[in-house]
Amino acid sequence: MKLPKELLNGIVIFTGIGLYFLLMELLHLSNLYYLRLINILFVYYGANRTLQSNFREGEVFFATNAVSAFLTSLAGIFLSTAGLLAYIYAKGGDAYIQNLSQTFLFVGTPTAVTYTITLLIEGIVSALIVTFSLMLFWKNKYPSD
Repeated sequence: MKLPKELLNGIVIFTGIGLYFLLMELLHLSNLYYLRLINILFVYYGANRTLQSNFREGEVFFATNAVSAFLTSLAGIFLSTAGLLAYIYAKGGDAYIQNLSQTFLFVGTPTAVTYTITLLIEGIVSALIVTFSLMLFWKNKYPSD
């Protein structure tokens, strides 16, 4: 059984983000919020791999490629969020969130679920931005009209 390229590249995104955050934890850099912004590069990479594959296969229809790139990004975001939730509970649950949430703007004390839902929403918005920007890039390279 062959997995769809959207899911495979979503797993690539998840693996990249997961290894990056584990490296940040290992080097004690997880408190530097601006280093967390680099995770969008992994989303760009995975979605771009999907688009490259689509164009190699001859798929140049704009809407199909946009949906494919968005599904790839979403797969990576959902897997990463689920992985983060599992990691948070493995490190102590809500007590561990207090360390993570110091660099984010939360009112009060967030729970593990509140924290991950917030990051999930942020990830979905990032997936949309990545998809639109990549589609603009690829539309200039391979016009579909």
